[in-house]
Amino acid sequence: MTQVEAPAWTPMSAEEREAFDRDGYIIVPSVLSESEIEAGRTAILGYYEKAKAEGTLSATGALHQLSPIAHVPELAFLLDHPKAFKYIWSLLGWNIHVYHSHIDVHPQLHEKQKEWWHWHQDGGRQNREIETDPRPMMSVKLAYWFSDVSETGRGNFTVLPGSHKTNWLPGPPSRGVPWPQPEGAVQITANPGDLVVFDRRIWHARSDNYSDITRVGAFFGYTPRWIVIRDEVADLPNRPEWAGLNDVQKQLLGGFGNGDGDHQWGHYPETTPLYGVLKERGLLDSSIPALIP
Repeated sequence: MTQVEAPAWTPMSAEEREAFDRDGYIIVPSVLSESEIEAGRTAILGYYEKAKAEGTLSATGALHQLSPIAHVPELAFLLDHPKAFKYIWSLLGWNIHVYHSHIDVHPQLHEKQKEWWHWHQDGGRQNREIETDPRPMMSVKLAYWFSDVSETGRGNFTVLPGSHKTNWLPGPPSRGVPWPQPEGAVQITANPGDLVVFDRRIWHARSDNYSDITRVGAFFGYTPRWIVIRDEVADLPNRPEWAGLNDVQKQLLGGFGNGDGDHQWGHYPETTPLYGVLKERGLLDSSIPALIP
């Protein structure tokens, strides 16, 4: 199983934090090496071909697979890739796990699609049941690119900059009604190996891919461990590849605490792997003190 040679751990910069707070996202170039791009792309497309053979792709031939580590364990190195993961612990701290993740493959569309309203904030019922305005961040997502989306029209990740502090976006009465894109929407362009870090609250959508380049990406959403994991990872500790993961990766996949709610609430930092790693490196955020059990 692929593991990454870890460079020195450093937090996100003040400039990056300022841009993230202002826009709701940042683009980080060249996070993945050429070999990592090849490994990730090969693994995702290999699974895509398997899904194609099994007839489980969408009507347009696209793949949107949740819980990717359960299906493509070769991608586990993306969970805590040091050049990307620093944005997660910088923004969310140490008591975290991956609660929602997916891989996506979108080949060329040959027919013009209706402008369905796909704009949304991540979090599902969090956006119905939390009453503050704006709602809290609660989750940060990493989007790794394994295809060339350096030009628009390639199924680009599309955002409304600064909208992460807006609870409501004017739109159609239901998602199935054709509706124009919101004013100010931006298609993010990126090269293979680039990373987009984004606040779950930013209003975003996927644009249609009319190019001859197949769109390939992997998305990992992180949140405090007291929010339940959506991904289907309960069986991972019973699989042989589990032994090849490091302790932080196991934490991110729900493998620490043995169902103990107090552990997930952060009452036992000394047995939470990421806490130990950050403490050893002097990177714990003093403004977020550990709970005393």
